[in-house]
Amino acid sequence: MLETVRGRRTAGAWRGVRRGMLSWMLAGAIWLAAAFAAGLTPSPAYANEAAPLAADPALEARVMAIAAELRCLVCQNQTIADSNADLAVDLRRQVRQMLSAGRSQQEVLDYMTARYGDFVLYRPPLKDSTALLWFGPALLLVGGLVTLFVVLRRRARLPADRFDPDDPADRLDADPLTPDPTLHR
Repeated sequence: MLETVRGRRTAGAWRGVRRGMLSWMLAGAIWLAAAFAAGLTPSPAYANEAAPLAADPALEARVMAIAAELRCLVCQNQTIADSNADLAVDLRRQVRQMLSAGRSQQEVLDYMTARYGDFVLYRPPLKDSTALLWFGPALLLVGGLVTLFVVLRRRARLPADRFDPDDPADRLDADPLTPDPTLHR
């Protein structure tokens, strides 16, 4: 159990927590070193680029250009050009077949959007249904900044006696080797 004084952890308790964290970090570093030594981690030296499936390089370039516009529905943070998931491979094959059949890039994108929705597009269009997707991050950032501003303003108005006094053992610049006189009473 962690040592506490008036509900706060003491320097000795934090020292134990730090030792525990350091031992886990050391164990993780040893495990990673062993994994690298055993060759269990992927290495760029062993990675190969996949051979293009189309005999026509121009067709393959068009396929990869369209594949760069479509999101992998399995990975969700990669395009189907970057993903090696089975669904991404199938979608690339389908794009290749559609282009070989004479369809245009826009027709292929329209077909994929009709089948999977706007989510399949890596850069979805700005519409009513995607407005939150486009403006959501900015709204969250503004909301967070407003909340931070309000909290800091309220905190600045509080009198000093509302805050806990500083404990010398909790200060970051305190020397961990110097004994705390309040603990040895």
